[in-house]
Amino acid sequence: MRTFLVTVAVALVTLLATVPATAQGLDDPIPRTIKQGGVHVTLDTVADGLVSPLWATSAPGLDGSLFVVDQAGQLSAIDLDSDARTVVLDVSNLLVPLGAFGAGTFDERGFLGVAFHPDYASNGLLYTYTSQPADGEADFSTMPEGVEPNHQTVVTEWRSTDPADATAAIDAGSARELLRIDEPQFNHNAGAIEFDASGNLLIALGDGGGADDQGVGHVDGGNGQDPSNPLGSILRIDPLGDDSTNGRYGIPTDNPVVGDHSALDETFAYGFRNPYRISVDDATGTIWAADVGQNDIEEVDIVEAGGNYGWRVKEGTFLFDPNGADPGFVTERSPGAPAGLIDPVVEYDHDEGIAIVGGFVYRGDAIPQLRGRYVFGEFLDPDTGAGRLLYLAPNGRVAEFRLENADGLGAFVLGFGQDADGEIYVLTNETSVPFGDTGAVRRLAPFRGPR
Repeated sequence: MRTFLVTVAVALVTLLATVPATAQGLDDPIPRTIKQGGVHVTLDTVADGLVSPLWATSAPGLDGSLFVVDQAGQLSAIDLDSDARTVVLDVSNLLVPLGAFGAGTFDERGFLGVAFHPDYASNGLLYTYTSQPADGEADFSTMPEGVEPNHQTVVTEWRSTDPADATAAIDAGSARELLRIDEPQFNHNAGAIEFDASGNLLIALGDGGGADDQGVGHVDGGNGQDPSNPLGSILRIDPLGDDSTNGRYGIPTDNPVVGDHSALDETFAYGFRNPYRISVDDATGTIWAADVGQNDIEEVDIVEAGGNYGWRVKEGTFLFDPNGADPGFVTERSPGAPAGLIDPVVEYDHDEGIAIVGGFVYRGDAIPQLRGRYVFGEFLDPDTGAGRLLYLAPNGRVAEFRLENADGLGAFVLGFGQDADGEIYVLTNETSVPFGDTGAVRRLAPFRGPR
């Protein structure tokens, strides 16, 4: 399997347009390497046989279950006592055909996120984030007239047939579309949706795809720096309201740009490339985002209302040059400059991996020394051909878990999950593509054996 992983690693590095050695810019933006920290863990498998699990969360009132999003289109409920798995919603018939380069190939589209309403126990409402064919009228678009998008991002409301039963089916006839957004290319789709501490729905969107936030469907200067369109932004809406332009959701009155005609009222924060995963710390309300980098820098951000996180002026704390038709690159480091751009809380360069995967602040009891630390991962370390499990150490640096009783992770890190008790789950598969049956959900657990 390692040979296969390394082969895929090389292909993905090429796909992500790694800067050639002859390009200008910094050869080694961050010389410091990620080292192993002092937290020893093991992984307990709670589900396998999935395709490409990307996200897992609990539902209010159903503390004993974990709901897992599979990119291929299924939402499954896992009983955490018995590990029994039940598919409660299948949206595969709604998705754009997966395999961006042909059957069986890599893709960033699909069923990408789910969020349960804070009052789910009484109203049974949940929301999905899906990549669908461009056959509906878009609420937002950056496409030139007469040019079709690659697909559309759709946020949909659903209702459970019995919110007191984790295995109850989601009513397929209850679907209510909230908004539809044109996506210029197949990649940089973000995909996370989460309710914040005030009960409003956060929606994370990438810059539209391609590379360097330029080309068809990208405005001058990049979508990330244009809060008047939703791409490259985190939106915030009230799904039960009706004062949006399309009348299907509400605009929270405390959104930071409400009334500013140069920005969408829905905009909560912007300047992102691909905030593929965001999460809200239940203990503090802090919003964490892991923004996947272009050619050099991966970053973790704490999201503030109205914040501009720099892309494509910056990648991490470095200035970014989109470099015309050639791959973009970073130049000098410039924390705090230009003024008004928010720097990440931590970053690493592509010596350490190629795509950050956001996770959660650990609030469980099983691993006390990890409590309050942000846990996340790296999709692929080209040196090993597998993903990495990471956390923010007390010194403010990225540390790698000491994974015991295993011969390395042996799989790609696709996402993370968190149950009602604050315990964290790692979501992986062995192919990196939304096909096959190697997907697994594994609980992060303390290692108590001899070292």
